[in-house]
Amino acid sequence: MTAEISRKSALATRLAGDGSVELIEEVFAAGVDHAAVLLRHSAREYDPDIHDLLNPLTDEGRELCERFGARLDKSLTLRGYASPAERCSETAALILETHRARGGGATRCRPVEGLGVFYVLDQMKMWQAMQQAGGMVGLLRAWFEGTAPGDAMAPADLAARLVLRVMTGKLETPVAKPQLDILVTHDITLHLVRDRLLGESVEGPEIEYLDALVAFRRDGAWWLRSRHGPARQVSPDL
Repeated sequence: MTAEISRKSALATRLAGDGSVELIEEVFAAGVDHAAVLLRHSAREYDPDIHDLLNPLTDEGRELCERFGARLDKSLTLRGYASPAERCSETAALILETHRARGGGATRCRPVEGLGVFYVLDQMKMWQAMQQAGGMVGLLRAWFEGTAPGDAMAPADLAARLVLRVMTGKLETPVAKPQLDILVTHDITLHLVRDRLLGESVEGPEIEYLDALVAFRRDGAWWLRSRHGPARQVSPDL
C-alpha cells in the first residue's frame, strides 16, 4: 500500500504532459482553430533484452496519457496519428479514448510511417556512432552538424522538413473546428525538429515524456512553437 501511495504521489506531482496541454491551450486561445501537435510518447519500459522499438508503455505511462486526454479542452475534436511503434500508437489511442470519454470529440488513430524513425538508415551503425560520440546527445549533435555517418542517418535538415510536411499535411485536411491533430512520435524526432527548425539546441531543455511542438497556420504562413520560446515561421518546402 505504501509503495502504491508513493507511486501515485509521484505521478500527481509529475509535470510530464502538463506543459504540453498548457501550450496547446495558449495556441487555441490566440485564435487558432486547427493545430497539429507533435508529441513524444508517454513513459515506457527499457527492457534491454528486446528491440528498443518494442518496449511498451508502463502503467504510469498509460495513466499519464489518460491525464493528458482528460485535461484537453472538450470543445476540441481530436484526430490521432502515431509512429508504428506500439508505445506511440497506444499513447495516441489512450489520449483520444479519454478525451472522448470525458465528453470531447474524437475520430480515429492510425499509424504513419513518417512519424517513425525513418531517418535512421542503418540502426546498427547508428548505435555504433552513438557509442563513439559518447551517448545520444553527442550523436544528435554530430547529426545536426552534418558529421554523423551518412550511411547511418539521413541528412538532418531534410528529415526535419519531411516531419514538418507530415504535420502541415494534416492541417490541410480539417474535419471540424476547433480541431487538434495529435501526432505521436519519438524523442529523437522532437530533438530533430526543435533543433533544425526552431534553433533550440539538443543541449537545451530535456524533452520529457508527452513533450510537444505545435504547428498551425496563421496569416497565410506556417508557424511552429515549443514550450520554450515564441512561435517561429517555418516552411515545409524541401
